[in-house]
Amino acid sequence: MLEIRGLEVSYGPVTAVRGIDVDVNMGEVVALIGPNGAGKTSTLRAISGLVPHGGSVRLDGVDCRSLKIEELARAGLIHVPEGRRIFPSLDVYENLQVGATAGIGRTEGFSIDDVFDLFPPLQPLRKRDGWALSGGEQQMVAVGRALVAKPRVLLLDEPSLGLSPKYTQAVYGALAQVAERIPLLLVEQNTVMALKHCTRAAVMVGGKLVLEGTAGDLADREALVASYLGEEPALAGEEVALHRDT
Repeated sequence: MLEIRGLEVSYGPVTAVRGIDVDVNMGEVVALIGPNGAGKTSTLRAISGLVPHGGSVRLDGVDCRSLKIEELARAGLIHVPEGRRIFPSLDVYENLQVGATAGIGRTEGFSIDDVFDLFPPLQPLRKRDGWALSGGEQQMVAVGRALVAKPRVLLLDEPSLGLSPKYTQAVYGALAQVAERIPLLLVEQNTVMALKHCTRAAVMVGGKLVLEGTAGDLADREALVASYLGEEPALAGEEVALHRDT
């Protein structure tokens, strides 16, 4: 569904992404994990057309270079950026309505009622303005807004960033259901959640993919993954245990 070849991103003299290849197939959740500054966010921004890039991005065989940012969204390449970025002066329902505009013309996908089913805490908050929501509630709205855009591929940048364990579980519980219908490309520093929910994962360091495999493969190579991520091996062991318990 999504094919990236030789992707490169530079900011002046600084190269953030160095010729990486990524595929996301139907039925998959692919996770990019790595330390700060690895190039993960730049990768997603390039795929969705937010920054200039080299290499190719193809959505279901269509060259994305020929499409403007808004055309990519209408084609079903939907991006949930880091930081949520919901509209603070609009209430929850209105924020979701805004997202629905990108899905006009596609019949399959999630409705606003589906979003409230996925995120029950939002139901009593329909009329609450965005600025009055907690960080976890805002993240639910941000993901919900993307879902009603009827994505064919969903890009998510750090969906657990800054969330309490309660809201992290709620968001990932919903994404597990979403993944049954939509392929996901996920950027995440929370290795526990990434390996728990992904089909395949890649470790990104210095703009390059340095290690790739299934979630199980990477869990079995815990010490190597931990060394790339700059983590203590004991922490990696805890993550592997959590992964295997699921």
